[in-house]
Amino acid sequence: MGAALPVLYSFRRCPYAIRARLALAVSGQPVELREVVLRDKPLALIDASPKATVPVLVLSEGAVLDESLDIMLWALRRNDPLGWLTPGLESPESMLALIALFDQQFKPQLDRYKYPGRYPAPTQNPRDAGVGYLEQLESRLAAHSCLFGHRASLADMAIAPFVRQFAQTDRTWFDARPWPGLSAWLAAFEDSALYAQVMQKFVPWVPGALPTRF
Repeated sequence: MGAALPVLYSFRRCPYAIRARLALAVSGQPVELREVVLRDKPLALIDASPKATVPVLVLSEGAVLDESLDIMLWALRRNDPLGWLTPGLESPESMLALIALFDQQFKPQLDRYKYPGRYPAPTQNPRDAGVGYLEQLESRLAAHSCLFGHRASLADMAIAPFVRQFAQTDRTWFDARPWPGLSAWLAAFEDSALYAQVMQKFVPWVPGALPTRF
């Protein structure tokens, strides 16, 4: 009997969980996937990570990774067949800095844009605040098809789920922006076989259910 697989607590539409699944899938790292209903989080998730946000990866030896970027790096450092950790242009440090910019500065504006009722009235329209970050991506994508060259890197896959969520908030508005590079990049991501693979639907996990291999 083989060793138990790492367990991934996930939620299909969460952009953090999407990017974790992207890295796990491309690395060929199998996991036991446990789809979570966010309004009814299982105790096993809370026990593994008291902050109880997805994704959470419980490794076979018991260690817990509860940050999506840490899960991506863990998977890719084990196997990185497409070279996501080695960008074609610039340095890995520059790539991680761009991811940090979007995680720390763009994502809060995205949340305020998508869920305005959850936040106090902003001093700046959050959609307008997000535009500046998207224009940085457009500037990069005017020169090549991906953020760090002509092939996808960790930055593309870590950032694209958030850009997609921003775009989907008002797709008519987004599609009318003068961002040909960004629009083509997002379309290529959404149309990819890898994206289709990680967006499969799974029934919510309950204790005692048969394992779902992902």
